[in-house]
Amino acid sequence: MRLDPPQTNRASSRARTLRAVGAVVCAVLASAMVTGCGSDGDSVSASATSEAAKVVPHQATTTPASPSPSATKLTQEQQKRRDVLDATKITFDKAAKTAVDAVSGSKLVDLELGGLDDDEDEDASPSPSPTGSPSPTSSPSPTGSPSPTGSPSPTGSAGDPEWVAKVAEKDGTAHSVRINAVTGKVLGTTEDDDQSADDKSQLAGMIGKATQTPEQAAKTATDKQKGWVTSLGLDENDDDVLVWQVDVVDSDWNQTDFEIDAAKGTIVGEVTEETEEN
Repeated sequence: MRLDPPQTNRASSRARTLRAVGAVVCAVLASAMVTGCGSDGDSVSASATSEAAKVVPHQATTTPASPSPSATKLTQEQQKRRDVLDATKITFDKAAKTAVDAVSGSKLVDLELGGLDDDEDEDASPSPSPTGSPSPTSSPSPTGSPSPTGSPSPTGSAGDPEWVAKVAEKDGTAHSVRINAVTGKVLGTTEDDDQSADDKSQLAGMIGKATQTPEQAAKTATDKQKGWVTSLGLDENDDDVLVWQVDVVDSDWNQTDFEIDAAKGTIVGEVTEETEEN
């Protein structure tokens, strides 16, 4: 018959194991105490550091700073558009209404925000004065009028940008209307004395064929490219199609020229202008 080992022998074996483990722990603690008492600021040994790293994961003490976005350098044309549009408070639709109201029974034929075309006479379309321009960091929303930075004078100033409109009566007689683009005030109205009878007849015919209003053409263009309408005019394109030519400047200050069929309301031409570097 087989007998189990005595219980006393098993207890003795367990006690010996515990004593051995305790001795190892004591040795480790003693080593740590000796190392910690080193003179002249001795560092912890490489082996101790390695062992500590296994216990406490490394953590960054500082959070990396997010890189600041670099400012985009604007071209000369983009800079000019931004300066003029930052100073402009009267949107094209308000300027268009003011122009046709200035000449009873007229319809809009052409409307342009001065100061954006290099070929323009600077005296006729002055650029905004330095004190009238918002900070260069301002970026107005392209879906509406640029937000004013202050209350403009009711009479405006000589440095304010202008809307220059051309309206025509039913018989084709054309008138030029200048509007302050900050206050909306009409600065002057002049009848075109250089028109011949044929010129008037042709203009009256174009107006009659344009079933799309300027506002509808502008909406078609801005539905395709969000931005500010800076120019709009009725004319025939290279294919002899009567179109509304609409210029739109987007939030990056790039300009897209649209041709909107004046009868159908469809886009028949679209070109984004390339700008020259400073």
